[in-house]
Amino acid sequence: MRRLIDLLLRGQTWRQWWIELARFCTVGLSAFVVDVGLFNLLRFGPGHLLEDKPLTAKVISVAVSIAVAWIGNRMWTFRDRRRSSAHREAIMFVLVNIGGMIVAVGCLAVSHYVLGFRSPLADNIAANGVGLVLGTAFRYVCYRYIVFTEDAPRRDDASDDEGATNGKGATNGKGATNGEGAAIITGSR
Repeated sequence: MRRLIDLLLRGQTWRQWWIELARFCTVGLSAFVVDVGLFNLLRFGPGHLLEDKPLTAKVISVAVSIAVAWIGNRMWTFRDRRRSSAHREAIMFVLVNIGGMIVAVGCLAVSHYVLGFRSPLADNIAANGVGLVLGTAFRYVCYRYIVFTEDAPRRDDASDDEGATNGKGATNGKGATNGEGAAIITGSR
């Protein structure tokens, strides 16, 4: 059991992991709003641009939400675990999101074409309910273990509150690094 917990935490404390998960959910919620909003705008909004093309509408809305998720996850959620090669990381991010999109579009396709549920509500439940939940779980696991895999600076519980760095020398104001990992105390305790 301890080995499973260590694999889950990847050198983080429980507190750090929960913060990471909360950030991931916040970014995901933002991407979800973009995804659902654009999907419904394309399908049912003014002009009914893609009224009879639910899969095309979903692919477009997911593509735009991927851009939102990339920015949020790279710059905020996993900022301490960004790869040194942004190009390779971006490719992996897009591939993972294509996998997540296949999950959501697959749920919509089964519901709409196989089961014959063609109402706006049915399309939204399939694509933005079931598909999104399954796709989100897939994405989190892949982001954490495949995409954002650089080792984050190890921190113990005490360093969460005082002298914690972001791996680039920035601190919470009570400690600093000299750029080579050596700590320099800048304030009294």
